[in-house]
Amino acid sequence: MSTRSATAPKSGLPSWATGFGAQVIAGLIIGLILGFVAAGMDAGAEEPGWLSSLLTGVGSAYVQLLKVMVPPLIFAAVVTSVANLRKVTNAANLAVSTLVWFAITAFLSVLVGIAVAVVMKPGVGTTVDAATAAEPSSVGSWTAFLQSIVPANFFGLSGYVDEGEVSLSFGALQLLVISLALGIAAVKAGEAADPFLRFTESFLKIIQVILWWIIRLAPIGTAALIGKAVATYGWDALSSLGKFVLAMYVGLALVIAVVYPLVLKVNSIPVIGFYKRVWPVFSLGFVTRSSIGVMPVTQRFSERAMGVPREYASFAIPLGATTKMDGCASVYPAIAAIFIAQFYGIDLSLTQYLLIILVSVIGSAATAGTTGATVMLTLTLSTLGLPLSGVGLLLAIEPIIDMGRTAVNVTGQALAATMVAKRAGIQDQEVWDSAEHGVSHIMNEENEDAADTAVRV
Repeated sequence: MSTRSATAPKSGLPSWATGFGAQVIAGLIIGLILGFVAAGMDAGAEEPGWLSSLLTGVGSAYVQLLKVMVPPLIFAAVVTSVANLRKVTNAANLAVSTLVWFAITAFLSVLVGIAVAVVMKPGVGTTVDAATAAEPSSVGSWTAFLQSIVPANFFGLSGYVDEGEVSLSFGALQLLVISLALGIAAVKAGEAADPFLRFTESFLKIIQVILWWIIRLAPIGTAALIGKAVATYGWDALSSLGKFVLAMYVGLALVIAVVYPLVLKVNSIPVIGFYKRVWPVFSLGFVTRSSIGVMPVTQRFSERAMGVPREYASFAIPLGATTKMDGCASVYPAIAAIFIAQFYGIDLSLTQYLLIILVSVIGSAATAGTTGATVMLTLTLSTLGLPLSGVGLLLAIEPIIDMGRTAVNVTGQALAATMVAKRAGIQDQEVWDSAEHGVSHIMNEENEDAADTAVRV
């Protein structure tokens, strides 16, 4: 770590001004400007202008580039990590501890969401048009959780036909199950599986190099995605749902500023130090709105800035990216469900509040292979017996709040891995200390990774 940063090229500007985080912030500012320009150009027009179309296309292409590499990353990372977990003492205890801390932080986060909704009452006095209420196209259920675990095929792929076009998608949770099974089987097979494991490890390195080529385009992707959000969705929805958006961001801010620091303190992890190291993960999650897409960044910074061993990080981070969602599965369904109850004038009982907590703590896994926060909300509403049509009330501001939700998701994933590594005594303190003066150099290490890969292959 320290030798890599020491050989980095020097410039006349401080590292914070030339690092990856600064580049992402620059992209954010440029995106806001382009978005407002595009919105002005589209005012009164029936179709989006050329600038809006360009921002939409570039933003979608960037996220798609990230997502297309995620299936092979999950497969290679999990198979390799299961084999390498043999080198880590008490691997079974690590897995259990990971799930326990997932549940603890989800529990604390949903309490924050409930408290914010009860105090701020976002559904009282709102001017949102009741005509926008509509039944969702898909509804979460507990049986769907079991179905999402059982792989439909070896690659976890699913497809559907829309107006003559065939679209394919992968089930992250199914692929995780398949990869875990293959990794365990390879360990049980002994020496006969060594060639397969060596191939998987080399394949993982190659995938990581390609992913870092894509991630280095993040400033451009940031500008396009933020510009698209402003131009396509605008801020008009805030006039009717501003109170709900404010409540959401207050809840998310409390998780970041109160819940996570409390958990870090309990585990003797420096709060400021953690946030300095997790900032690139947080910022990229905010602009891409994809926990899966940010997964390679989360894993790299967990390993190279927070000292989480690679053998454990390559298990915990993919698992967290599919099942650990404090923003989408805890804060959001709590505030949104109470908002819908307040909008329809329904008084919630103590039992219903307890059900919100129960669903939020264990429900994120039940929506892991589906459509994220919307299905999570329908699962909560159906469990509480609230009108599912209330989902349509919130669709207009979905992109605006999804940025904050995803930023909290990925921060929580890195937090859980760091805490478990610290508590198990496997955190590399030297790696943590070497990142004290900055982490921007970590984003420039793909060339060294590529050289390592060439040697190994």
